[in-house]
Parts: sequence; C-alpha cells; structure tokens
Amino acid sequence: MRLKENKKKKKKKKKNRFCLLYSVTWFQSQMKDRRKRSDVVVSWSRFFWCTLVVVFTCVFISGFTFSTFRILFQGKIEPVLILRWRAMPEKSISGNSLDVLSSISIREVIILPDQALVFLNYPPSVQLFTEEDIDCIYSSVNISTKRRLVKKSPISVDRNEPNSQIVRCRLPPRGFSVTAGLKPKDDDDDIPVYLPTNNRWDSLAYEALIDRDNTTIVFVKGFNLRPERISNASKFECVYGWDFKSPKFLLRSEVISIAQEIVRCKTPLTLLSGSMRLNSSVIKVSVRMKGRGNINTVARPKPRIEPDPYSTRKAHEMCVCTMVRNQAWFLKEWVMYHSIIGVERWFIYDNNSNDDLDLVVESLRAQKYNITRHVWPWVKTQEAGFAHCAVRARDTCEWVGFIDVDEFIHLPTNLLLHDVLTNQTEHNGHVAELRTSCHSFGPSGLKHVPSKGVTVGYTCRLAIAERHKSIVKPEALNSSLINVVHHFHLKNGFDYVNVDRGVMVINHYKYQVWEVFKDKFYRRVATYVADWQDDQNVGSKDRAPGLGTRAVEPPDWSDRFCEVIDTGLRDRVLQSFSDPFTHTLPWQKLEELNNDNDSNNNQKKKSRRKILRGLL
Repeated sequence: MRLKENKKKKKKKKKNRFCLLYSVTWFQSQMKDRRKRSDVVVSWSRFFWCTLVVVFTCVFISGFTFSTFRILFQGKIEPVLILRWRAMPEKSISGNSLDVLSSISIREVIILPDQALVFLNYPPSVQLFTEEDIDCIYSSVNISTKRRLVKKSPISVDRNEPNSQIVRCRLPPRGFSVTAGLKPKDDDDDIPVYLPTNNRWDSLAYEALIDRDNTTIVFVKGFNLRPERISNASKFECVYGWDFKSPKFLLRSEVISIAQEIVRCKTPLTLLSGSMRLNSSVIKVSVRMKGRGNINTVARPKPRIEPDPYSTRKAHEMCVCTMVRNQAWFLKEWVMYHSIIGVERWFIYDNNSNDDLDLVVESLRAQKYNITRHVWPWVKTQEAGFAHCAVRARDTCEWVGFIDVDEFIHLPTNLLLHDVLTNQTEHNGHVAELRTSCHSFGPSGLKHVPSKGVTVGYTCRLAIAERHKSIVKPEALNSSLINVVHHFHLKNGFDYVNVDRGVMVINHYKYQVWEVFKDKFYRRVATYVADWQDDQNVGSKDRAPGLGTRAVEPPDWSDRFCEVIDTGLRDRVLQSFSDPFTHTLPWQKLEELNNDNDSNNNQKKKSRRKILRGLL
C-alpha cells in the first residue's frame, strides 16, 4: 500500500513540475516577442501573478483527477440517505416456451405447515396460466448427489395481484426444495430449473403497506409476542432494502409501535420520494430485534389507495370484513341477507380456499353487490388480516363489522342497521364500538345441509350467550391495531357500548351438521387459539364440548347444543325475504343462476387452455 501511495505522490509532483515548466517556457517566449518591440515594457508583478494563477490551476486539476481516480477504483461508497436502488434480478420460470413466456419469473417460495406457495411475476402483456399449464417441481438439495427432479400437479393456481400468481404445491419431501415450471411439450426432464430459497413460515415478514401518515405497517411472524399487549418498540428496528445479504444496501428506521404480529415503522424519506416509488415493487421491509439478525422477508410495502380528496363523507355507512377458508357454500346467503338489513360493502379475505370461492364472489359482483376478494394466504393470521382490512376500509367506511361467514346479525325489532347505529350513537359522539352478544346454534336435529340456508334451517341454540363481536369506527382505532376475538383497542377518548340483545344480537351457527362442522378440525384462522387437533386448551369455550381432538362424529351429534328453541331470525327471513309466489329465498335464486354461469365458465376455461397449448 505504501509503495502505491509513493508512486501516486511522484505522479502528482511530476504533473506540478510540468505545469511550472510550461508557465516559465510560455513567459520566456512572450519576452522574446516583446524584446523585438522596443515600445513594450515588461511588468515583473504581472509575471508573478500570471505564474501563480497557472500553478494553482494545474494543482487543482491534478488533485481533482487524483481524488476522482480513488473514488472510482479504490474508495468505498457508503449510502447515508439517498440511494439509487438497482432492480433485484429474478430467475425465469423453467419450461419449453416462447421467449415472451420465459420472462415469467419466480418471486418467492414460502413453506407453510400444509403446503408450499410459489409466487410468480408476469410481464404486463402476458396472459396468466392455469393449473393445467404449470408443474410443481421438486429437486433434491444435496449437491453431493445427482440432482433428481420430481414433477407434480399443483393443488391450485390463484391470482394474487394484476400481474402475479400463487402456485400452491404439496409440501416437498425431506431433503427436497420446491419451485414451479411450465409443462414442456415432451417428457424432457433435463430442462434448467431455478431453485429459489424456500422461506420458512415460522419466522417471516409476510405483508406490508404504507399508511396515510406515511408510516409502514409490517406483519411479522416469529417474535411470539403476547396478545393484547404493546411491546417495547425501542428493542426493535425496521430494515428496508432489496438485497438483505448486503448491509450497505439497507436502510434502518425506527419502530413506532409493535404488538402481536403488527409493527408500525417510520418510513425512510427515500422510499417515499418519486424516484423510489418507481422501484417499490422490488423493495422489501423486515424487522429485527436489536442485536440479532433480520427476520426473513417477502413483504413489499404497498401504497394504499388514495381516497377522493373532495369527498366530505364516507362512501359507505356500514361495511363488513371477514376471513374465510372453504366457505363458498354459505357466502351467498351471508352477503345477501346482510345487504337487506343495511350492509353496503364486503371485504373477503380468502385464506387458501379451494372450493371455487372466487367464482361465487364474481357471481355476487355480477349481481351488483359491492364485494371484493383479497387473497390472504398467510395461515393463522386472522388478527393481522383484520388489522390490514381495517386500514383498507377506513377511508370509505364509517362503520365496519368484523364477523365470520357463519355469524348473522339479527335485529329482533325489525329495524335496519342504519337505525341501530344512529340510536346507539346520536346522544354520545364518543361511541366508536358497538359490542354485540352471540348465541351459538346447534345442528337442530338436522343431518344434512339445510336447503333454504342456515338462517332458516338451524333453530335450536345454547341458552347462555357467549363472547361479543364488534362493529367499530375504523377512524377511532388505536394506531397499534391490536385486536383479539373480533374486537379492537380504541384511541383515548372513545368508548364502547354493549347493545341490548333485544335490539341486536348475533346468531352464530357454530355447530352445524357434521359434514360442515368437521372442516373446523383442519385448521382455525385465528392466531391465538389452538387448532382442534392440538392437545391444548381442550376444555376451552373455543372447543366443541366433549369432542376432544379427533374429528369423529358422535352418534347423537344432530341433537347436541339444543337448549332453547329460537325461531326469531327464521321467521323474519321467511316473512320478509321470500318470494310471495315461489316461496324461494334470494340466495336460492342465485344458486340456480350460478349453475348456468358455471357451465359457461367451464367452456371459457377450455377454450383458453387450447389457446395456451398452441403457444407452448
């Protein structure tokens, strides 16, 4: 190193000597010219200042050149505030396809407890594939042995964002990793396969969005924080970047609050600037406990949809958020009934359904119901999903109810929701939450799914009401977004009221016929309740009394949980909602329409597959 520095100093001295020699030579030539003219008088002061200017100019130029050389070839650039982010390279999906199709890339792979998720990115001009066009590819991770590929059809393929898909694959065997590829024309197994990192679900930042105060809300698995308690934010920090293996390309920021799986971060100004927004699709955010490593992340901060700045009131008075898995059978009745009593907007968080829930949502939208389906593949994250939904609904909804698809709001006095909301809040402007008791209904002697729906079929319930569910003002929610069992913490200065059961109550059709109820044993969506197959809290009210942990139908199941005959909601539905001539209910009519639409959709899918096969 000293030899290199000495060489550079010598080069610098040579440059200075050259400049000085050049200035003296130039002056001597000028003197010769002036001596030829007797009328010229030479000024020594002029010579001095001219020489001084030339020397300093040469020194400045040589110094600048030398420092620039060091920056370009030896110096290290450490970003402080402003970064120019480079696009993260993504690997193309494997398969024998046209060049335009091979530009489809694999963004992430996540291993859930029951399946693997492969996220695909598509160019804007490429049509999305179906599960008939894609293979799940399993490859051994042991590099010391010959790599063996195993191909299997995916469980399903779902559209995640406008140019993104989720391929759901079966879990890879031990010692294998999983990726996805297009099905080739022939049985060639020697196609190149890109094996991305398989992220484990138990420690992962999985979702993020930028709130209207420009903070970033990050949803994280792995810290195992206690429910309903705010943790010490000073022990954590947020980390932004695209390459988390290179610390010099990371930005760190302050954690404002952290509770459960919800972290609120101070977003760096560079991320909010115009140049950064152009590359926001490749920037990820993670959270770390100080002194430890970063949590793995697939979370890319998404900007929220800006509301109409000229609107003086919310677009909807009453909205509903729910999280579902394989509840398509009940969704039509649930949406149409609540529409009649005053719900205007539905946010459906789909937690890995495979029962054509998307088609049911499309059919309801065709009937002019304001309903959207949001793909939420993250298992046992209901509280995080409800927090995410509350932020999305806040700009357009005055009130939001957080209830399940098997829960129906019953108004015994035959009022509408608008009347109840007005009556409960008009004398107290600080009321921001209505708490409503729940009645749990049993199979009511039935052995098969009732044809007219749950509100008509199940009429026998337990005598004692269970825990409450809530309708809240999202504007009044605590910034930590803490929520457990469908109710949120409020900001200081806001109150809740317990609504009388004679005014509003929730009919919870919790214990339905066995063919429906047994699906509860597969997995529960809430974070802080044990799955029924787990030997934990067996005596909890969250369980079905006497069932234990095995999905085995008791002989007397149809007669259980029946202590009080309650036909209040059934009577109102039959009296107010049924067709006077055919005696059919609105959701029964839609069922007939769906059967016709299903046949049309199948035809469209078949023709689309033929087109794609021609491209491959």
